[in-house]
Amino acid sequence: INSGTHLPQLGEIHRIEVLISIIGLIFTSILLARGVKGSILIGIIFSTILSVILGVVKFEGKIFSLPEVKESAFLKLDFSNFFDITFIVAVLVFLYMVLFDTVGTLIGVGQAAGLVGKDGKLPRAEKALLSDALGTTFGALLGTSTVTAYIESASGVAVGGRTGLTSIFVAFFFLISLFFYPIVKLIGGGVELAPGYVLYPITAPALIIVGSMMVRPVVQINWEDFTESIPAFITMLAIPLTFSIADGIAIGFTSYTLVKLFSGRFKEINWIIIVLTFVFLARYIFLALK
Repeated sequence: INSGTHLPQLGEIHRIEVLISIIGLIFTSILLARGVKGSILIGIIFSTILSVILGVVKFEGKIFSLPEVKESAFLKLDFSNFFDITFIVAVLVFLYMVLFDTVGTLIGVGQAAGLVGKDGKLPRAEKALLSDALGTTFGALLGTSTVTAYIESASGVAVGGRTGLTSIFVAFFFLISLFFYPIVKLIGGGVELAPGYVLYPITAPALIIVGSMMVRPVVQINWEDFTESIPAFITMLAIPLTFSIADGIAIGFTSYTLVKLFSGRFKEINWIIIVLTFVFLARYIFLALK
């Protein structure tokens, strides 16, 4: 939390919401260590029951509800500013963010699933990118926020979800969740600990565990080579600090190129990375001058 003197500081750890998160984290970790199937789901259910009993979240007695669509945004497209420079810049910014968020997610989840080959390539990545692009396109036509791949998918990978069948079932359950909104709201509800700081006591343990699973691939980094390890570390640090996978990758690519360049190892840099570095720098310069 923001303590006024320095940003990170131990918060009110005695608060019941925080204790529920800690207990849920330990409980789920024990289940995982014992190899219990569905450990993360069981942990969420456990935290939900505990939160209801202790009054952190309120169960209103409703399980089902019909979806409410007060005003549809379907096909309500506005092209009045299509040739305006601001519109074009906004489109390019969204393209940049979605593209690199998706690529970062695919690599992270792919490594967690053991799908990334020894050459660092993800088999059939074009199909994954195509489905993401279609989701983004049709989501926009429906008036929703950007439909894309989420890094939390690593939680499904952890319990064995490695095929397209997993995605089909996830999509199905997302669909029927429309009729279970009271439960979804109960589980995903946040508690404001301080102005601007919200804790999600039920889902926080699951996200922490997913994060720990995603750290595994760092053992593949050549920590003896500073031109490899330092940019990698900067990338890992930048993603949570900027709250953006895309910005984290941009900072990582830029630092990688600069470190390699001024270490006299320019020939080791792939030309695509060089091009992307210039694109990233151009974007940040543009934002600074805007």
